[in-house]
Amino acid sequence: MSNSVQAMFLRRQRRVRLKLRTNSGGRPRLSVFRSSKHIYAQVIDDAQGLTVASASTKDEAIGGALKTGANVDAAKAVGALVAQRAIAAGITEVVFDRGGYMFHGRVKALADAAREGGLSF
Repeated sequence: MSNSVQAMFLRRQRRVRLKLRTNSGGRPRLSVFRSSKHIYAQVIDDAQGLTVASASTKDEAIGGALKTGANVDAAKAVGALVAQRAIAAGITEVVFDRGGYMFHGRVKALADAAREGGLSF
């Protein structure tokens, strides 16, 4: 990424997280990180500073079943897995932190799969 593209990404990310902090109501946040080869999701309790649940395309639970970790099908699998793990940890309501990414494609697929898995946001 060029310097200005990276700076704009970080600016969007800060803006999104500030809005989440003001509107979260104490709920944990479902944070998404998207790389060129994988996608990662974490449920983070910011009050305690703990990661409650996490999933990624590198997990053995879904990694072997996927052809690649960088498509919509992989994002759906990660969304369902992180929802399952969050519910097992007692979390049902979260706020969705898309970071600096646009809400479409892999990010949207992960969010929709997490909603179908039982998380509400």
